[in-house]
Amino acid sequence: MKKQSTADPEPMQVSAPATTTTAPTTPTTNLKEIQSLIETGAYTKEVRRISRAVRLTIVLRRQLTNGLISGFFSRVLPVNSEAYKRLSSYVSKDSGSDEMDIDAAPTTQPAAKHVLPEMEIYCYFLVLLFLIDQKNYDLAKVCASDCIARLKNLNKRTVDVLASRIYFYYSLVHELTNSLAEIRGNLLALHRMATLRHDELGQETLLNLLLRNYLDYNLYDQAEKLRSKAPRFEAHSNQQFCRYLFYLGKIRTIQLEYTDAKESLLQAARKAPSTARGFRIQCNKWAIIVRLLLGEIPERTVFMQKGMKTALTPYFELTNAVRVGDLELFRTVADKFASTFASDGTRNLIVRLRHNVIRTGLRNISIAYSRISLADVATKLRLDSDSPAADAESIVAKAIRDGAIDATIDHTNGWMVSKETGDVYSTNEPQAAFNSRIVFCLNMHNEAVKALRFPPNSHKEKESAEKRRERQQQEQELAKHMAEEDDDEF
Repeated sequence: MKKQSTADPEPMQVSAPATTTTAPTTPTTNLKEIQSLIETGAYTKEVRRISRAVRLTIVLRRQLTNGLISGFFSRVLPVNSEAYKRLSSYVSKDSGSDEMDIDAAPTTQPAAKHVLPEMEIYCYFLVLLFLIDQKNYDLAKVCASDCIARLKNLNKRTVDVLASRIYFYYSLVHELTNSLAEIRGNLLALHRMATLRHDELGQETLLNLLLRNYLDYNLYDQAEKLRSKAPRFEAHSNQQFCRYLFYLGKIRTIQLEYTDAKESLLQAARKAPSTARGFRIQCNKWAIIVRLLLGEIPERTVFMQKGMKTALTPYFELTNAVRVGDLELFRTVADKFASTFASDGTRNLIVRLRHNVIRTGLRNISIAYSRISLADVATKLRLDSDSPAADAESIVAKAIRDGAIDATIDHTNGWMVSKETGDVYSTNEPQAAFNSRIVFCLNMHNEAVKALRFPPNSHKEKESAEKRRERQQQEQELAKHMAEEDDDEF
């Protein structure tokens, strides 16, 4: 027994490195696994296997070479097929093809009569990734267009996952070459085709691509019309749903619906994966502007998130200017980071913030002074106009009308007279606040009572038990009387 126990650990020590060496670490081995996944998924109609193959490809894309792709084609496609000739024209063999060609030789099936549609579209996807990484955008556009033409003749659910990725890179290539407007009609036709085929993942992807296309050219009305009329269903991809929320937030912001925009942008930032740092930065930038337009001041922790501090620095300084109500500081920040705001697409929104800065500064002045001349108000607000006193008067009048400040204007003397802030506890406001809290608590208690669950017919069971005891007592008395009557008869 001792010999057996001492010999047991030895195979474990030998087998441990063996498992690590057989792990798929080389690009060739990864491509073989991807081939197996696609073929199995195509024959068994399991979409999850196709999705796994796509994920493995994203990890592998940085290691792709011309020779590796050419060897993969000769492995999975018949050499005499039209798909092989068409796809091989996008890549050229080099010295790096030896490894894949040697591995492919014994397993190549020259007698294959047809090509799996899933495998053909995946080969297009592989080439498209390689050409984009090589910055060969013109050839990538041709490859994407050929693949789109091929997809129009395929209606298989196992192809939908690959098709959605092709749509994305088809739009990306045209965006990189500043030609998004050219494919807008094609995207609309593809969205209509995906709707007729009930390809929900394709509908999600194409709707986001169309929204991005419209927003890139500032066509917000057309984007909203498309979004409102497009069919909606349960999200299949978290990434696509996050993009949709981001685009919806941008549309709502332009339409002055700041509350809905804030909710959409914050939800997009929360749902986005932690690795999508660039996307989360964009969501936070727009959310900060929307919160400032709503009159809110974002917390400092928003600007101190990991990996976002540098990118959000311009918006932090902008928030500080709005919080202080300093119009001159606001202008300085807007001019200093004008290029950043223009590239982010938030420059027009920052122009709207000027009114919020003035209102904040005016509120601070009304709190500090019980009476101040309109000329001094214009000086403190740093209004640069031909008649600052008249502008200050109109600004104060609008703020009073909107309820931003509690003051009056003495037109005769040109003063702004602030009303004294009395003791709030001498008013009915505390009572109203307590009343609202009490009502909230009572409503919550009533809802909790309504939601209570009891055993079925529990009250009836108690009543039946009492009746059962009464009935048994009556039966015993009746039996006793009957027994007495029987005794009398005998």
